[in-house]
Amino acid sequence: MNFAELRFWLLLAGGLGLSLLVRLAVPSAGRERYDRVALALVGASLLVAVSWLTFLVYAAVMLVTYFGLQWITAAEGHRRKWAMPLVAVQLAPLLVYKYGRFVTADIFGQSDWVAADLVIPVGISFYTFQKVAFVVDTLHRRQPLPGFLDYANFAGFFPQIVAGPIERREDLLPQMEQFRFRWNTAWINEGVSWVVVGLFYKMCLADNLAVFLQRDVGPNAYLIWLNNVLFALRIYFDFAGYSLVALGLGLCLGVRLTLNFASPYLATSPGEFWRRWHITLSQWFRDYVYIPMGGNRVRTWALNILVVFAVSGLWHGAGWNFIAWGLFHGVLLVIASRWWPKDRFAWIGRLLMLVAVLFSWMLFYETQTAVLWQDIRAVLSPVGYSRASLDGLKWWLGSANGIVAMAFLGLSGLTLLMEARSLGKSQAYGELRRPWVQGVLVVLTVWLSPGASNGFIYFAF
Repeated sequence: MNFAELRFWLLLAGGLGLSLLVRLAVPSAGRERYDRVALALVGASLLVAVSWLTFLVYAAVMLVTYFGLQWITAAEGHRRKWAMPLVAVQLAPLLVYKYGRFVTADIFGQSDWVAADLVIPVGISFYTFQKVAFVVDTLHRRQPLPGFLDYANFAGFFPQIVAGPIERREDLLPQMEQFRFRWNTAWINEGVSWVVVGLFYKMCLADNLAVFLQRDVGPNAYLIWLNNVLFALRIYFDFAGYSLVALGLGLCLGVRLTLNFASPYLATSPGEFWRRWHITLSQWFRDYVYIPMGGNRVRTWALNILVVFAVSGLWHGAGWNFIAWGLFHGVLLVIASRWWPKDRFAWIGRLLMLVAVLFSWMLFYETQTAVLWQDIRAVLSPVGYSRASLDGLKWWLGSANGIVAMAFLGLSGLTLLMEARSLGKSQAYGELRRPWVQGVLVVLTVWLSPGASNGFIYFAF
């Protein structure tokens, strides 16, 4: 479901319009159930529109989760015995599609075991993790299994299924059980304001910044740092943009989703960064991996952090560079748990955190090991900052691409300043949702959008 494509909005309008038209013929007594059935059908139709593979793999994981839980809960005394096998079955499609090639080829050197062109179903990492959490919460807390229709809407709520947020049972399921199609002006006004910000982030900022990212710029530290800045802004505006549109669509339907981003580049420490970046994934790893390992209550707490972040890196992509990216952030957290500038020196912490995050994105986007090592050596060596390297930066900045890129970097900087102002008033993104600002964002989105279809970067995860 690409919110940046007109096709999505036409399909959504058609699906909801048809559902509401049929609803007129449904007796009042049956409309509550009809609304929940219609929501499930709209979500399934939108998944089919993405691809049949995406829908079928999702449906398999969804059905295995529900009927597996139904069998386990009916067999009293066997909850713990069968919980882990069910989770293993849930994870199987994710492991095959996303990690099969990495494990067989990169680790075992058997490139023929898994097809190289195996397509990763859109959103598989997100909905798999949501369903694993559903199994754990249901069995561990001995909660009743909901009706299949309500579970289907929880598992496949279309705004968030393919790229999060990763919702918990206690937050989303009750809303699905009470779902009704309603016209609520306050919900719609608030929801549309989030959609406007999200589409501006994606179509105006992220899609344009993506054009200027240069690969393999040689041992020029200045251009490497410029790449890091461009990618940092691109991935943030892209992913946060999706999440904000999802939040807005949910609100328009009367469903409140979790805010998945809260101006992470304004964080003053590693811990704060991960409380602001991909919030629901950070909470998932904390609650379902870190705490069960013993968390910070055991002597091996530092090892626990490193393991969790290595797995988190691998969640983002099947490659050694993603593991390195995760471990880098794990090491930062371990260091920050013992020392990090605070209070009067918080501004130093913010500066250190920003430099560290920008450096880490290089580990994330550069998948060629040889090029990555070249870039690391360049940014850590005085040679990378030579006069020739500086001249290369000046030449690029003076080019047509450089001038346009600086304009979008300036617009991005202004957007981050408005985020900072919003946080100062304790309302994330509030300044960007003021009525007159919304009008400006709509104009900029329509005027500056590159036009070409550009999928959300996290669809690959």
